[in-house]
Amino acid sequence: MFDWDWPVFADDLTRISVAAVLGGALGLEREWHGHWAGLRTHMMVAIGCAIFVIAGLAVPGHNPEDAATRVIQGVAAGIGFLGAGTILKLDQKREIKGLTTASSIWLSAALGTSAGIGEYALAIAAALISLFILGVLGPVEKWLERRHKLHHNHVDDDDVTHDRPTNPK
Repeated sequence: MFDWDWPVFADDLTRISVAAVLGGALGLEREWHGHWAGLRTHMMVAIGCAIFVIAGLAVPGHNPEDAATRVIQGVAAGIGFLGAGTILKLDQKREIKGLTTASSIWLSAALGTSAGIGEYALAIAAALISLFILGVLGPVEKWLERRHKLHHNHVDDDDVTHDRPTNPK
């Protein structure tokens, strides 16, 4: 008969809940700014990673940390495929969209992994710094891009003016 282990259940629930909340915080920021992968995607990635790590730690054997290490390596490599699906190269322009969203999915996986191994302080610290980067530095980056385009347009105008052939008459 199955014997329910309440302390293990509470520990797993805590780890998965922390992963969901931290992944959700990143996803909410992405959702708020209208990006493709949002709240639910980031939460599911973080929860999935936490589950993989918890399951890796629970594998019976000589050294459960070895199994968890292999799971973490697999997650870190494998999550790139999901993130890659959010990157879009625009045909007409030299512009790529979705890199920040892809990196936030990858980061959500790392937060879930950290929560899954019980490293709550690491996961929370990383989430706070990540939210600062996404929320505060995003507008700064847009301002810098506008400034660069404005400066670049002035340089192009100067180049066009100087590159015109002069009238020999």
